[in-house]
Amino acid sequence: MILPERFNTSRWRPALLACASVAAIAGPGYAADTTTTGPAATADAEGTNAVESLIVTGVRGARRTVADSPAPVDVIGGEQLLTTGKVGLKEVLNTLIPSFNLPGINGGGTSWTVRAITLRGLNGDQALFLVNGKRRHTTALINNLARVGRGGAPVDLDFIPASAIERIEVLRDGASAQYGSDAIAGVVNIILKDGVDERSFSYTGGQNYLGDGDTRSATLNWGRPLGDNGGFLHLALNWKNNEAASRSVPSRAQYIYQPTVTTVNGVTTVTPDPRDATADRYYWGKSYGPGEEDILAASYNAELPWRDLNLYASGTLSHRSSKKNTGSFLPNLAPVAGVTAGRPLNRNSLPEVYPDGFNALRRIFELDFQSSFGARGETAGWSWDLSTTLAQDHAQLDGQNTLNATLGPSSPTYFHLSTHEFRQWTNNLDVTREITGWLRNPLQVSWGLEHRYERFLIEAGDEASYIVGDYVIPAGQPFAGLRPNPGLASYAGTAPEDAGSASRNSGAAYVDLGTNLTKTWYVGVAGRYERYGKGVGDTTSGKLTTRWEFLPGYAVRATVSNGFRAPSLGQTIFATSTINGSLCAAAPNNIFRGAPCTPGEYLTFPTKVLRTDSAEAKALGAEPLKPEKSTNYSFGLTAEPFAGLRLTLDSYQIDIDDRIVDTSNLDLSVTQLASRADLAPLLARFPQGLTATYYTNAVSTRTTGTDFVADYGVNLGEFGRLNLNAAYAFNKTKITKLKATPAVLKAVNPNLVLFDRQKIADLTVGTPREKIILGAQWLRGAWNVGLRNTRHGRYTEAGTSASLDRTYSPKWITDLDIGWQVRETTSVAIGANNLFDKHPDKIGIINADQGTGQFGTFSPFGITGGYYYARLTQRF
Repeated sequence: MILPERFNTSRWRPALLACASVAAIAGPGYAADTTTTGPAATADAEGTNAVESLIVTGVRGARRTVADSPAPVDVIGGEQLLTTGKVGLKEVLNTLIPSFNLPGINGGGTSWTVRAITLRGLNGDQALFLVNGKRRHTTALINNLARVGRGGAPVDLDFIPASAIERIEVLRDGASAQYGSDAIAGVVNIILKDGVDERSFSYTGGQNYLGDGDTRSATLNWGRPLGDNGGFLHLALNWKNNEAASRSVPSRAQYIYQPTVTTVNGVTTVTPDPRDATADRYYWGKSYGPGEEDILAASYNAELPWRDLNLYASGTLSHRSSKKNTGSFLPNLAPVAGVTAGRPLNRNSLPEVYPDGFNALRRIFELDFQSSFGARGETAGWSWDLSTTLAQDHAQLDGQNTLNATLGPSSPTYFHLSTHEFRQWTNNLDVTREITGWLRNPLQVSWGLEHRYERFLIEAGDEASYIVGDYVIPAGQPFAGLRPNPGLASYAGTAPEDAGSASRNSGAAYVDLGTNLTKTWYVGVAGRYERYGKGVGDTTSGKLTTRWEFLPGYAVRATVSNGFRAPSLGQTIFATSTINGSLCAAAPNNIFRGAPCTPGEYLTFPTKVLRTDSAEAKALGAEPLKPEKSTNYSFGLTAEPFAGLRLTLDSYQIDIDDRIVDTSNLDLSVTQLASRADLAPLLARFPQGLTATYYTNAVSTRTTGTDFVADYGVNLGEFGRLNLNAAYAFNKTKITKLKATPAVLKAVNPNLVLFDRQKIADLTVGTPREKIILGAQWLRGAWNVGLRNTRHGRYTEAGTSASLDRTYSPKWITDLDIGWQVRETTSVAIGANNLFDKHPDKIGIINADQGTGQFGTFSPFGITGGYYYARLTQRF
């Protein structure tokens, strides 16, 4: 972001710190589109604000306040982030922003570690995230098994230390013309602290009401002047750890261990194993809930005036270790007379390795960094900003406490599954100047250039994680003479044929103009041209913005723009395989997936996510991925009827063409593959057929919505100060166009559908359409009490048929935070999130073996219920 010299951050630091403090004391309510007064701000007896929040997101050149922004911008203060009781930035934003949604579990794979967020009903990778105005890199982990946000690679917010943040500015408007790819749903700009006198330590600890899910979080902040001319250096360190929790019910399996079956005089008796009477039937449901995670994140932010320049640098360095139970497996059990329902028979819990069954754990070790370096200056009246940003996310995926049963008892129990890596290098030149004389009022002229290089890599795992062995279960055990099911239990390693890498360059140029045509009427226009390599091609976007204050304190604002999101490299090359297998049945049913087979013969077939550019995907109708293209409209009203009260109402419509999604599961038998000559390569590679998906531009959507924000602050005299706020967000997504199932698929099997009902439902009704936040903050002397009530609306977890759909009713969630400043440098707080221990409706489909599923998985407030915590903050 380019700022003229007169708007240098060092000159505005006192005002910005005041603004950050103002937002911070707004409490657990929603500090959006508002300026709230308090001890850090100057106010008259009626509570009239004397400080307005200055913003840098969505505008260039001269800074604007939140109040006179031509597009809706929310400002959340850094202190407010730390008083929610949450220990992750995603969870904090889900608490504070009505249009932000974070499903509680949302599928398997890596989707728990990097949970897929949505903003204004759109996927997390359809919003652009910035740190100090510089593009933030995305994760290397693809959410390929998520339900909401499936296939996305969003920014991992948990790698940004919350204690390092001065404020967050959320631009709720399309901004591709200003910022480039991904800015369809909006822009989230995270501003790091630049305080030179801040030295503080904070510790938060808590646990769920049921005594599990312990969390611990510690933060350190240290700032000091740099040089003698207004420079600064600010360092922050965050550590957080949360333990696993589960909300399963006891396993309903009739037998856990192999019973004894005897027949006397034609009467069969089943005698349970004595261990059944004392077995912990909760043991096999530990996958139902959050896993264990440990994150250490550090950041720096520095600026040094030097001659006529301001040199600056900022960045983060983070490490994560996570452990998630992704599948529970009971001991293997041979067919038992009289067992007609309950658990499926399991031949993969080899008793020599896991006599009691096992819980398979996915391990992820991630090292992530981003560093920006740049200089600001002025030449011939033009203020300029030249910067470079390097970033990398390196993720090692492992499997623990599992096995490849086809290798027999000698199978490893720990596997390296794959390595994912994403690199990004971004270079920016931004120039701006205020030109006078052309129009009645100054014209802000801004332009800039950007170059970005990206590289995505997937490496193969251990050979033992993907090969299929020839082990046969020996005599004397259940399933004697049979082979175990192929592949690792619960997940699969990446085979060499699924590994690969891809890279590309993109270049962009933009122009941004803005002026007040009259004292009360602002008009802005922006345009951007961007060119991508690797077949993506060119994109052009534009934006028109206007704001008219028709009465003092009352204004209308509107924008119209078009935007885009380039397909991620991960979506372009990601591939993975899961091997399935079965015995050929005895005659006369000696047919396996449509082809003749020898009775007793063990045959395998893969379930694959195909690379879009692979021969197999092309044979099934895949085409090169195109950028998603959007058209955004918004119209809003702002009002300040009297001192201390501010109201905003904004409605919007976002049309997106060619959204990138993954296909339905395409189950192809040998007969189907052999029916067409152009599918011969598939038949050659997969002689028993396959089940496949791939990424494609399958749907176009329209998202409509409304955001309403109200804030009121009043002085209560000797009783302190009361800040009240309310926010309401509504959005609805519908399919406007559905790509026809490719002819090649219809010719193979007329019943195949490119994008099925479950995937449509996940896109349109899988997240709540409504969210309401009501907040109150009372401050008096050393006391600070905050109360927040959040209503999460109705949502549906769709099944493969209508009878399996589950719709969950709205819920109110109450949060309470009570703080006490013990002395000038020490404060303590206690609080509770989900104070009244609310859960989603118990209408999920329960897995009888594991006892999982009673609350579903999409809940935006989780499934673990109430949580209480305590916090200590010490300033030095």
